[in-house]
Amino acid sequence: MAHEHEHKLAIFRGALKFKSNVSKIWGVFIILSIVTIIEVVLGIIRPTFLVEQHFLALKLLNWIFIILTIFKAYYITWDFMHMRDEASGLRRSVIWTTIFLIAYLVVLLLIEGDYIFEVYSDGFIKFNF
Repeated sequence: MAHEHEHKLAIFRGALKFKSNVSKIWGVFIILSIVTIIEVVLGIIRPTFLVEQHFLALKLLNWIFIILTIFKAYYITWDFMHMRDEASGLRRSVIWTTIFLIAYLVVLLLIEGDYIFEVYSDGFIKFNF
């Protein structure tokens, strides 16, 4: 027996509601496109106040890129991979594990990147690239 599975047609906890699956797909596409366009425009313009200010040894512009990329990955998983329809235990285990691993990766990259920068700038190896 085939069961008709009705998809939820609202996103952002019901803030945006759509009439059909096709209109929802287009709505999600537009939202993800807007976020991508913001990333591209910021990458091209590179506002000086975002490049000059640092937070946790990283430029604010880089933090914006990291946050927007994580938002897109989370939203694609949530909506297109139907994570919102799963049991709460499975959702928590997937989301919290992913958040922990991404945070761990960012911290390791910042620590190692800072070490390599210090070795090249203060050490015996020339900074020739």
